[in-house]
Amino acid sequence: MSYPPQNPYGPQQGQQPHYGYPQQQPQQPSPYGPYPGGGQMPGMQQQYPVAMPSGVKTTRVLLFVLAGVNLIGLIIAVMGLGGVSKASHHVSPYSAADEVSAINLGKGLLIAVIVLIVVFTVLAITLALQFANGGNGVRVGSIVFGVGTLILSLCTFPLGLVHTILGIMVIAFISKDESKYWFNRPRY
Repeated sequence: MSYPPQNPYGPQQGQQPHYGYPQQQPQQPSPYGPYPGGGQMPGMQQQYPVAMPSGVKTTRVLLFVLAGVNLIGLIIAVMGLGGVSKASHHVSPYSAADEVSAINLGKGLLIAVIVLIVVFTVLAITLALQFANGGNGVRVGSIVFGVGTLILSLCTFPLGLVHTILGIMVIAFISKDESKYWFNRPRY
């Protein structure tokens, strides 16, 4: 026997501890960005957000703001339709056909605008309410809604400036990666 007694369970002198066994280290995100071609390195699980990211919350608020602005426009369009209807009652039956057809055209355009405003308002509220538990279809629907809002606002540019800005912001915020991860997260 040798003095001092050796521990039979410890590493022998001259050998590295745990020789031959892989060292377990915690997974840490790569400081170099995502793995090319797949987003994540093979074998790593995708990390999904637990709470709604700030860009998604901002998009939801923007959709509610767009719905509010649409309601203001709806009130103005209904008041305009009332004014045109009142003006059509004061037209004499002997007036020119051009005047009557212009009033009817004005009524038709205002009714089409009212229907369009109602559709976009309902769509904005529906999409915003689905942000907490909706899937990728809500995200795609929000992008399409933003593009539609942007196109229609450019047709009425001086009056639609607020819609133009808000439409661009909806598209920008909902197109971010954090939004994609939020809407593609697994639901239990």
